[in-house]
Amino acid sequence: MTDLAAVTGATGFLGRYIVRALSGDGRQVRALVRHYPVHDQFSDVKFEAVPGDLSNPSSLRTLICGARSIVHAAGLIKARNAKDFYRVNVQGTANLVAAVNTSGTPARLVLISSMAARSPHLSPYAATKNAAEEIVRTRLSPPHEWIIVRPAAVYGPWDRETLAVLKAVSLGVALRPGGGQARVCLVHARDVAAAVAMLCARGQAGHQYEISDMRRDGYLWEEITQAAARVLGVRTIPLALPAWAMRCAGGMGSVLSQFTSSPPMLTIHKIRELLHPDWSSAGERQPPDWLWQPQIDLNCGFLETISWYQTRGWLSGTRKMNSAD
Repeated sequence: MTDLAAVTGATGFLGRYIVRALSGDGRQVRALVRHYPVHDQFSDVKFEAVPGDLSNPSSLRTLICGARSIVHAAGLIKARNAKDFYRVNVQGTANLVAAVNTSGTPARLVLISSMAARSPHLSPYAATKNAAEEIVRTRLSPPHEWIIVRPAAVYGPWDRETLAVLKAVSLGVALRPGGGQARVCLVHARDVAAAVAMLCARGQAGHQYEISDMRRDGYLWEEITQAAARVLGVRTIPLALPAWAMRCAGGMGSVLSQFTSSPPMLTIHKIRELLHPDWSSAGERQPPDWLWQPQIDLNCGFLETISWYQTRGWLSGTRKMNSAD
């Protein structure tokens, strides 16, 4: 009988990759959705859709019924206020854990968290991801078991957050937030999804893993923009963004968010995350090599992602680099 994996956040950027990885691994997938998803990434993937959200106990019970793996990828990465972050990231996780505890099928719950959870003081996002982890650790009852996954900054085709940095590089500008001395780990979405699929079946229960590419010590901003410039075939000039200027911009974003219908990405809290000096990882925080290893380095990942952006018309005015360049 095919193992059933239940997924929240299946229609998000990373969630779509996770659904594909689980399906490709031979699992039957059931996804919690607000509306039936129609997306290019699902064109060759079959899964069962359960209407509802994290606030609906009935939908959650239907989602996890018979599932031996539950991937909780739903969560807000931007919101208008801390209350919205709490409602989804914390209360939504609590609702899911409560549903799992009443399930008759022993299940492994894999929580998709974030490296930001290491520093909950930085932002409501970081604080609520940390709080969600604590709920999973302390409230999930045996025989159910948990694993927490903290991905680095995730990029890849369909990602809109990395696009802003790449657009600047395409115009010849290499941004250096706060002077550019912070270290940032990156990881391709397909590698994260492969790790999650593996951890659904294997890996030490009750353990927390960070997920990055091969550069576990992270990249300087200069290295990130240079990698993008090589793929784009452009020369860049560095543009340092002073911390004070970034904080001013973030403060303006936070104020303006009160008058807009959609939550902004640039807020004072997001600036605190960007200016944090150390988003590196270490080998002992990662899954053991025998269990999982990243397959996509930054050069290959950027080549694929930028080429995809260009094909879709998301990134224009640049030449497309091929593997022989």
